Amino acid sequence: MTQRPYNLYAGPAILPLEVIQQAQAELLDFAGTGLSILEISHRSKEFDKTIKEAEADLRTLFG
Repeated sequence: MTQRPYNLYAGPAILPLEVIQQAQAELLDFAGTGLSILEISHRSKEFDKTIKEAEADLRTLFG
C-alpha cells in the first residue's frame, strides 16, 4: 500500500500503520502466550499486566 486515504470524518481517526500492525499481531499472539487477547482470561497475569500498564500510562498522561 503506497498511500493511505485521509479520513476527515467526525468519528474515528486514521491510526498509524504501525499501530494497526501491532494490534493485528497481538490479536494472533498476545504477549507471547500463543493466544489472542480476545481469548485469554481476564484473570491471567498477562492481562493483569496490560491493565496495570494502561492504568499507569493514563495516570501519567492525566497527571
